[in-house]
Parts: sequence; C-alpha cells; structure tokens
Amino acid sequence: MTSAVLFGGPSPEHDISILTGLQALHELERPGSDVVGIYWTKTGAFYSVASAVEAEAFLDGVPKGSSELTLRLGDAGGFYAAGRMARERRLDLDTVLLATHGGPGEDGTLQGALDLAGLGYTGPTLAGAALGMDKWAFGSLIAQAGLPTLPRALLTSDSAALPFPGPYILKPRFGGSSIGIEVVADLTTARARLVSNTHLASGCVVEPYRDDVTDVQIALRTFPALDLSAIERPLRRTAAAEILNYRDKYVGGEGMVSAPRELPAVLPPGQGDEVVRLAKEVAELATVRGVARLDFLANDTELYVNEINTIPGSLAKYLFVDPPLAFAALLKDLLAEARERPAHRYSAAGADGTVLRSAGSIASKLA
Repeated sequence: MTSAVLFGGPSPEHDISILTGLQALHELERPGSDVVGIYWTKTGAFYSVASAVEAEAFLDGVPKGSSELTLRLGDAGGFYAAGRMARERRLDLDTVLLATHGGPGEDGTLQGALDLAGLGYTGPTLAGAALGMDKWAFGSLIAQAGLPTLPRALLTSDSAALPFPGPYILKPRFGGSSIGIEVVADLTTARARLVSNTHLASGCVVEPYRDDVTDVQIALRTFPALDLSAIERPLRRTAAAEILNYRDKYVGGEGMVSAPRELPAVLPPGQGDEVVRLAKEVAELATVRGVARLDFLANDTELYVNEINTIPGSLAKYLFVDPPLAFAALLKDLLAEARERPAHRYSAAGADGTVLRSAGSIASKLA
C-alpha cells in the first residue's frame, strides 16, 4: 500500500501548507518509501506531483508534469487518476498525511470528505478539526471547563458595547493564529475593521489586548501514547510588534522551523508544570488526534489557554527536542495512528426497517 502527503488547498495558509507538505514528502521519500504527493490547488482541484518537487515549482500554480486527480466518495471511494483509453485508475492509498493548514483542510471539510471516501488520514477528526478552527467554540469550551482563558466576545456591526474595556485584539473566528489579526484601540475602530478586513467577514472574535503577556507554546502528539514536546516562547522579529504575526512565524525559508524562538522557554518556577497539566486537559477536552500545537499567553504570574492549532506548521517537528524525536519517526507514528485508529467509521446499526414498515402512506402524511 502507498501513503500520500496532501497539501495546499483554498486557504490563506496555502503557501505554508506547501512548505509543510514538501518537508513531509521529501522526508518520507528518503528511505525509498512508496509515497505520493497530492497538491490541492487554490481553486480546489487535486493533482499528483513528483516527490522531489520544490517550493518554487508552485509559484505559477500546478507544477509541470503533474496529473489531475479526482476524489470520489462511497464504497469505491478514493483518489482516481486518468489512465489509458480514458479509463480511470484508483490510487492504491491506505493513508493520507494531511499538511493542510487553515480553511477547508483544517476545519473538518476535508476530513469529512476523506471519511466518506473511506481513506485513513492523519490529524484531527472532523469534530476535532471543526472545534479547533472555531475560536469562539474552542474558547467557550475552555472557559466552561474552568480552565484559565481570557474573556471573549463575538463582534458584529450591531455591537453597541463589549463586556471588557479596550484596547482589543480582533481575530477571525474561523481562521489561523496570525492571518487577519488586528489590534485596535476602541469599539468604533473594531466595527470599522469588520468592513475593511476580509478575514473577519465570516465572524470576528474579540478579546482584551494585553501587552504584558507573551506567547508560550507546546506541541502534543497522541500516538503511540500522549506525548508532549518542549515548551517554546516564539519571538517577534521586531520589538515594536504588537503581536506575533505571520512574518514572525513563517517568513524564513522553512515555515515554522526557521522562526525565531526561545526553546526551551525560560519560565517562572512552576509555570512549565502548569503548561503541561493544562495541555493534557485540553488534549482530552478537544479530542486531540495526531499532532497539535497549543498556544498560551503568559507573564510571570498569569497563564491563559489561548488557541489550538490542530495541523501546526511543519507539524511542530521543531518542538520535540527533549528527548529528540526524528522527523521520520514523527511521520511514521502519524501514519501508523491513521491505520490503527481510524478517525471515524460510519455505521447503519439500528436502521433495521422498523420505521419504514410502520410508516404507511407518505401521501397521507402530506394531506
């Protein structure tokens, strides 16, 4: 059987997804493994690409020499390629490693399609992906569970007031951790951003902006057992930056791998243990599967659960340094989990026809 690495997709994080996907594809191809690269275009089409392809090949769209694929659902579901004499050939895939950041690749859309196609895949389940992508739902879950988190509110053009004073940080409700994020001074400016910032069109979560806290992050993986990485403090490239932005995280050649950071983070006494404790609780609450990254906000005396990234950049490989974990081993475990612990299996148990036999005439029910 063959594994595939799927990356790209119609998402603002399309380019970062390509970098993560190529890192995984090249690593899996090293020992001569049977692996296929599947590129998901910005318009939603799928193509098989050469395993040795480089990032520059995607600057103009689909790399030369690629072959278009079709994803089919049902009993004979899977990816199909055009064959000789117009006949289609089903790719013999047993697992798909997902390197799809943001958008339909991380919000449950792709996960649901692969479930219906009968393909095993890495990373979050449909439900876990949808929860992780929805900042309002995730924050509400964390608050309801009694874990420390900053207050949140949904902002609309009709919002006359907010339950906490400004300044405010605005976040796309269904977006990643850096694209579309803005810091504003007051409610009037916040409402204006709903019109000017396209990333906020599908929903805006607002939180109090705290310039006295910084980001602290930890990665989790769930196979063969729950395992936590070292704790990092990502660094801003400029001291004047209000937030850890897209450039801080990704502009450097290798995605998150080349971002500036303090690893392991230097934390106040006991804070590292608290990060680990909270991360384990969140892993259970949010049904983490595969590799995820959990983001906190912290200062010397406070620690808040902030967000979860269910398919993190570079699959968070750079955080597993204590003890060291080779990227090849991380990928191998992800694929093994996809095979041994399927994300979902549909069942028609209970649909035994009893209701249909007693239904009578449908016409009589419409009269």
